[in-house]
Amino acid sequence: MIQRNINRVALIGAGSVGSSYAFALLNQSITEELVIIDVNEDKAMGDAMDLNHGKIFAPNPTKTWYGNYDDCKEADIVCICAGANQKPGETRLDLVEKNLKIFKSLVDQVMASGFDGIFLIATNPVDILTYATWKFSGLPKERVIGSGTILDSGRFRFLLGEYFDIAPANVHAHIIGEHGDTELPVWSHADIGGVPVEELIGRNPEYKMEDLDQLFVNVRDAAYHIIQKKGATYYGIAMGLARITKAILNNENSVLTVSTYLDGEYGEKDVYIGVPAVVNRTGIREILELTLSENEQKQFTHSSTVLKEILKPHFQEAR
Repeated sequence: MIQRNINRVALIGAGSVGSSYAFALLNQSITEELVIIDVNEDKAMGDAMDLNHGKIFAPNPTKTWYGNYDDCKEADIVCICAGANQKPGETRLDLVEKNLKIFKSLVDQVMASGFDGIFLIATNPVDILTYATWKFSGLPKERVIGSGTILDSGRFRFLLGEYFDIAPANVHAHIIGEHGDTELPVWSHADIGGVPVEELIGRNPEYKMEDLDQLFVNVRDAAYHIIQKKGATYYGIAMGLARITKAILNNENSVLTVSTYLDGEYGEKDVYIGVPAVVNRTGIREILELTLSENEQKQFTHSSTVLKEILKPHFQEAR
């Protein structure tokens, strides 16, 4: 893996998610260098110009430019936000065929540059495309990471905070599984300031499990509602990607719910799926295996099976 004194992030895809991610990186001064790559060179050039004009207002200046795949050689992270977008009425899994073709070309060009860092994948269906990136790149599984359920978990914590009138930072809860319709809430490990949510429900008649079941539905279906109202989701996921990037570049050993490769954890093998994992400069340091309830384990197994069935026709040789 490349070790440099200057951190470089290469962003591929300057659409709504990619440009929002770039904006978040500069505002938080997460990296020293940012190169923007897009098939639409004018868009990449325009974004780089626009961001550079505002960096005097950022905490620290980030060297930002539009570039090409050769710039990936010295990148510590290549973040892929390119691909076909989810349209109203489409599920994330409907995008598989379109985006697998796009990703084969992208990843081949990145690897041809001599890239030896960490891939961070945001494009949907993220679990499928993270697996594909791992296969196409030949990099160790620890160095290919998907955004997974980091945004779903963020939505979950936010809505739980609203329900209990507690700051989201003091809410600890995970959404795991596919980033999509088969994801699940881990109620057995959700807590508010250390007090289990299930215990709070039993203590106070004002709180009801039926409310929390609906709260999860709102988490799961949030993207559909946002897409219907404004065409796409991008701010939340961009901030989640910035958080993962920060954890990598700062060698934080932070626990984040990301899409990572399972090799026996949670009883599953050969699948990328959202679970809590320790993220640092090496990528995925380790997976935290939560003890799930019987029903949670059943739901997680179903979620994993759905992803494996989609992978099967595309990666027969790997199965």
